[in-house]
Amino acid sequence: MLKFFHISILILVIFYLLVLLFMFLFQRSFMYHPDVKNSDDVQINFNYEEVFIESEKNVLLKSWFSFSDTNKKTILFFHGNAGTLDARIYKLNELKKININFLIISWRGFSGNNGKPSEQGLYKDAQKAVKWLEQKGINKKNIILYGESLGTGIAIELATKDEYSGIILESPYTSMIDMGKKFYPFLPISILQKDKYNSLKKINMIKSPILVLHGKSDTLVPFYMGKKIYDAANEPKYYYFPDFDNHMMTYDQNMLKTLSNFVNEISKR
Repeated sequence: MLKFFHISILILVIFYLLVLLFMFLFQRSFMYHPDVKNSDDVQINFNYEEVFIESEKNVLLKSWFSFSDTNKKTILFFHGNAGTLDARIYKLNELKKININFLIISWRGFSGNNGKPSEQGLYKDAQKAVKWLEQKGINKKNIILYGESLGTGIAIELATKDEYSGIILESPYTSMIDMGKKFYPFLPISILQKDKYNSLKKINMIKSPILVLHGKSDTLVPFYMGKKIYDAANEPKYYYFPDFDNHMMTYDQNMLKTLSNFVNEISKR
């Protein structure tokens, strides 16, 4: 009986170690979801040019550029962890109402792009997008970084290196380690996690004005994470925390007013 018990324990230990090995080797397949359809089809109500930004050799980023006036602020939009550019049309339709230019890029491995997503790879994609805008005559002081979910970690990383006109963080997380612990509490995530996106540790390094948007009913990224990001951020900072919004936030009049007020406020600086 004791021998059977020992053998059972050994089998469980081996099985657990195999699970750890599997999760370590294939974690990015679980982490990034480029093929998930996460929105309904929406008609485009804005003028734009489809451009392809070279991030590195053989990695071109499908992007949409909507530009009308160099005197306007330009939002550089970093989308979240699922779906294509099409999944953000409903947001872009509304963003154009606040009188801005925008460039939205799709990450490597997303929207049919070559490459495989990783933390350092996405940082490089974002940096190349900034350089692309600068080559168009749009400097960082006129660029607003807008991060959505996964994209908040990339926006925060870039904002620790340079000062921008403003930073908008929609449904931000504290780190991917914290997110991993939420979904896989039985795994040593701190050891296994390759792409950490340590946003909470970086946020107080940012000198640009920050707007944090987070629904209190978010079932994917807990609201307390967004609140921690806001609390740790430097002034000037602003927030919009609606009670009933989920992860993909509603672009209603209250949201648009918040975004418009933020753009107007930073335009005075």
